[in-house]
Amino acid sequence: MYFLERIDQTIKKIKLQTANFVTLANLSFGGAAILTSINENYSYSVLFIFIAALLDRFDGMIARKYNMESELGKQLDSMSDIISFGVAPAILLFMTDLVHFGAPGMVMTILYIAAGALRLARFNITESNGYFTGLPITAAGTLLTLSYLGITLLPSVFYMFMMPLLAILMISNFQLKKI
Repeated sequence: MYFLERIDQTIKKIKLQTANFVTLANLSFGGAAILTSINENYSYSVLFIFIAALLDRFDGMIARKYNMESELGKQLDSMSDIISFGVAPAILLFMTDLVHFGAPGMVMTILYIAAGALRLARFNITESNGYFTGLPITAAGTLLTLSYLGITLLPSVFYMFMMPLLAILMISNFQLKKI
């Protein structure tokens, strides 16, 4: 009897942490994307960012399904998002294109990352009302990563405008309905 109770308690604990494990997997793929960009394996970086986006989509769904939404989960999700959709796409585009602009390329990269962090911090202190304020960092990071696919077709200066545009959209006050 004791053994069955321990198994039941263990299963409940695992369910409680499932969403956090998925969030940590998101963060791990974001970290892998950064490392592969640094090692000039850009295709893997793109793949890892897209996997992180898929995982990001599911962690919240899992938390809501098991009614396990928590402040820890919310903070962990934001930390993962800044890595996977802030730093990883910014490093990918910096390494492949913006590096050629020198200091201005660095400034645009840092601006994008800082705007993403600000957007996430604002999200964490705001009550949920069914709307996002500003472009979610997941969408911005996915768009930035998608733009990598046009790197041979688009002029380099395109990315010098895209990074600050996405930064402005993330910190702006327009509202998007959550889906």
